Amino acid sequence: MPSPASSFHSEKESGSISRLSSRRPSLQDYAVPVYREAKPLPYELREHCIIYFEEGLCRFSVIICFDSLKKRSDIPALNLLSSLLASGTASSLHPPAYLPPSQILALAATLSLHPTLTTRAKSEDRLHAANLALKYLRLVLKLIGPVNGNLRDAFTFWSVGNSSRRGGSGRRKTTGDGTTPNNDCFDNNNSDLIYAESLWARAEDFWQVLGWALNCSAIHRKRWERWALFLELMLDVLEADWTLKASEALRRNEQCAEDEDPRKQCIVTQYVSSESVSTGRERKILRAIFADGKAKSVGEFTEIWRNETKERKKETDLKKVEAKIDIEADNWGDYMHNEEESELEDSASNRSLSPPLEAVTSASSMPKTAAALGGMRSVALRLRLLALLSTVSAALPNTFIDLATLYDLYVEHIRHLPLPAFFLLMSHASLRYFTPAAASSLTQYMLRSLIAASAPLPFKDDLSQTVLEQSYLPFPANTMSIADNAKVSLCVESLVRLLNQHVGLVWSTELHDAVEHGISERENKAKKAAKGKAKATGEEDRMWLRASAERIRGILQVAKG
Repeated sequence: MPSPASSFHSEKESGSISRLSSRRPSLQDYAVPVYREAKPLPYELREHCIIYFEEGLCRFSVIICFDSLKKRSDIPALNLLSSLLASGTASSLHPPAYLPPSQILALAATLSLHPTLTTRAKSEDRLHAANLALKYLRLVLKLIGPVNGNLRDAFTFWSVGNSSRRGGSGRRKTTGDGTTPNNDCFDNNNSDLIYAESLWARAEDFWQVLGWALNCSAIHRKRWERWALFLELMLDVLEADWTLKASEALRRNEQCAEDEDPRKQCIVTQYVSSESVSTGRERKILRAIFADGKAKSVGEFTEIWRNETKERKKETDLKKVEAKIDIEADNWGDYMHNEEESELEDSASNRSLSPPLEAVTSASSMPKTAAALGGMRSVALRLRLLALLSTVSAALPNTFIDLATLYDLYVEHIRHLPLPAFFLLMSHASLRYFTPAAASSLTQYMLRSLIAASAPLPFKDDLSQTVLEQSYLPFPANTMSIADNAKVSLCVESLVRLLNQHVGLVWSTELHDAVEHGISERENKAKKAAKGKAKATGEEDRMWLRASAERIRGILQVAKG
């Protein structure tokens, strides 16, 4: 299989070749924000925040509870931390910002997601605490950044394993560095939210979190609303962290060995090399990215917390008045109250009461075609991850996987998707998440699996107008399937748009003839597939085929002027 390309070529009328940069990246390619340095909280403030959190966590642990805890005590803690962090932002000197221990950042992530503070929150205060926790983590990323903010330590998974989910207590580290989690700032607190109920303990690794969250996007819409916010934060963190380390590698201005590459210390690099995915890790990662809510996917990527998708019944929802706390009368309100099965209902049981998937947002942002992949928000996150892994593979092939093998896995998961889902992942608009060279290479890899055997495929993935005319434009699919011929047309369209956008098409009789010949070949071959096919499906697939053909003609007409 040819190696992925690093450049575009386009032959102009003069016969000269214009390259879209096969150069090495420069610092100008990375928009690195100016982050503030971090400094630890003074001892008094640190203890003050920890006390606030410990009081707020008494809901989850049998510890001392105070009358003042009618409202969550982690709310003032988060407000205090946010104020300390934002202090000094107006100064042009960018003074260091106060940052709590990484264990508190890890706790904030759990608070932002835990069902008892989100989908099963008994009060507005609990939901507000979850929102504040997420807002604080975003503020840390924005002002201090992933490196100064020590988010690599904070976002470390130390799974307790499956036995602990059934009541066990053993813990094991899954980041691959052989260390154990350090929660020393909570030494005197045994709260479940810090340990057994922590996100970082409940999940085996990031890919289990991702797979379960994307399963929710397809079958548990209410729970997905919360997971989507967290995944968007995580992707922002992973991308920002990679950008910082990539710019650091460039500043060194030397060809260091991969083992010494600063990008090996990135959070995403740790996730892809995790001990928990050492066997068949690449395939597990891809299965997580393409999790679809079906039985096989849900069986592999299970819920993080027990009864996570169940929601509080209407009569016990946020409108319920909280019971008054009276310590002398041994009345603890709802703080020592366990959630019984009778108080909860499965989100699937009342799914019919919710608006249809297409009606959750406007038709323009949530077309029907996105439903199979959990909606446009889910599609965007999947594409961002595919693009990020492509970047990691190109930079660190020995640490993760070589790019050719990775793209083969992408093809394996995307090729057989229904046409609408295929379009959402392989259209020119979707490929904008990738670099132009990566988008070109991935599309050509996809075409090699679909196009007729008679097509003289290029040895390399360098994309030029001549390559388009000779290798892709004139050919149909390697089957008589209408869907496969439409997929070939969609991929060819993406390549035409890529080349036109980044280099520019030059109209010629040869280009016109190649376009028209390919459109005719795909249409004629697909006609033979109509027999025996369901009429509705065949007509819908043919609409995709013809619409793509007309768009290609339109691009060519613009190039002609």
